[in-house]
Amino acid sequence: MHSPLQAALAAHRFGLGEPALSLLGLDARGWLLAQIGPADAQRGTDLPSASRGLQLQAQARQRVEDYREALRAGIIADQRARLATAASTQRPFAERLALFWTNHFTVSLAKGSARGLVGAFEREAIRPHIAGRFADLLTASTTHPAMLRYLDNHLSAGPQSRVVQRLARRSRVDASMEAPRLTGMNENLAREVLELHTLGATDAGGAYGPWGGYTQADVLAFAAVLTGWRGAGPGPDGAVNSFVANWHEPGAKTLLGRRYAEGPQALEAVLQDLSRHPSTARFIATKLARHFVADAPPPALVDRLATAFKRSDGDLPTLYRALLDAPEAWAPQPAKLKTPEEFVVSAARLLRLGERVASRAPDAGLAALGQRLHAAPSPAGWPDRAEDWLGPQALWQRIEWASRVAERLGSTIDARQLAEASLGPLLGAASRQQIERASDAPQALALLLMAPEFQRR
Repeated sequence: MHSPLQAALAAHRFGLGEPALSLLGLDARGWLLAQIGPADAQRGTDLPSASRGLQLQAQARQRVEDYREALRAGIIADQRARLATAASTQRPFAERLALFWTNHFTVSLAKGSARGLVGAFEREAIRPHIAGRFADLLTASTTHPAMLRYLDNHLSAGPQSRVVQRLARRSRVDASMEAPRLTGMNENLAREVLELHTLGATDAGGAYGPWGGYTQADVLAFAAVLTGWRGAGPGPDGAVNSFVANWHEPGAKTLLGRRYAEGPQALEAVLQDLSRHPSTARFIATKLARHFVADAPPPALVDRLATAFKRSDGDLPTLYRALLDAPEAWAPQPAKLKTPEEFVVSAARLLRLGERVASRAPDAGLAALGQRLHAAPSPAGWPDRAEDWLGPQALWQRIEWASRVAERLGSTIDARQLAEASLGPLLGAASRQQIERASDAPQALALLLMAPEFQRR
């Protein structure tokens, strides 16, 4: 049954904000269900592929200034495309899911090896797979060159691999040669896939645990499976050479009690098994519920989402429908604080800025708000709890951003009318009164953007 409150929650909690709740039609839940599917193609021109990004990386390392500029231009185009797409899409629930999964499988500009690849990762590994099986999304993200390079797997060679053995033989023949650098495996990707992407931290506990269930021996075995997956630069045909057999550790590997034969096919088998692990179901269910419902999600909701994940073999549309069916997800009191990116995007949608959101700066000022676009500080991604985004400095930064926008656009906007149209029954009496009593139109808009009902979802 449709109600103004359901429309408001659909628009702001599950979507990215709307200038008018009437845009949702007469069935708010149906509006959300109809959006389940692959994410929209990003809006932008000359958006680099992973192959192009790797090529520019290699050329930039040769100190060719033109290529360095091209690499920087590609990064800026990626930032503009991300914000323009979120601000313009007619499928904001699908877009929010794309942003959720992009953060779950973080690749960041904070590490130089990922420069020029982050936008391509989102477009190639995440957006096409958000409405398929989790196993396919996991495989696409793990084997993408951006992830392989971000977590140093392009440097990981098996101790008994052909490339290491060849270097060792050369050093024995020529004593003047330095000892080979490629003498072991890098554990980064193996550890993060287990800890951040599937099973959860092995020592986690509390209300929703314990998660994990793997050991250091499992991490090492998984790292051996991953050797050879390098995301190397494009070959003569332009294709990315993801697996290089000479770097792969020979022999079978045992991971979580199962044996996997050597070769590239082992990775897909491992990822399929990880996607079906009970810890993965609970870990993903908890993160999804935390993102949409509450920083401390209700245990009963997590249980139902985990059950839906397991019974459907990781079918993501089934998981999303279970979320939309949950009464806890429609609680009227907003419980989540918008991250800076969510705040900026929802403001752009409120003001119908569309692609103009990034016209003045490619990141629309997000770096000043503490969330540099495409540059999460660690493989864990950006935090998803209010405590990480609340603080005097963070609040002041939002006020300054809102004031600048209001000074530029406020004189052409009736913030009083916009508040009612966009927030509907979520708008409280105190915020309504403050907006109505504003001294002028720009101040009224600034008050709307900083209202608790707009800052939360």
